[in-house]
Amino acid sequence: MKELGNLAIVCAQRPDVLMQIHGGVVAVYVGAGCKRAALHSAWGNDTGICRIVHELNFGKYAEGSAEP
Repeated sequence: MKELGNLAIVCAQRPDVLMQIHGGVVAVYVGAGCKRAALHSAWGNDTGICRIVHELNFGKYAEGSAEP
């Protein structure tokens, strides 16, 4: 659960990212329209949340990448 705060900070710095927490699941939406990507994990799953943070910072959905 400690990684949830890190994810919130990463999302807050990106205007193209929306983070929602509901029913024990954290969902992150990147982009808009039909190209919007959705990443999700249980809110207590630090490994899954770290994966999302990595994708937003360095992976497919990093700022300035050709995706989404």
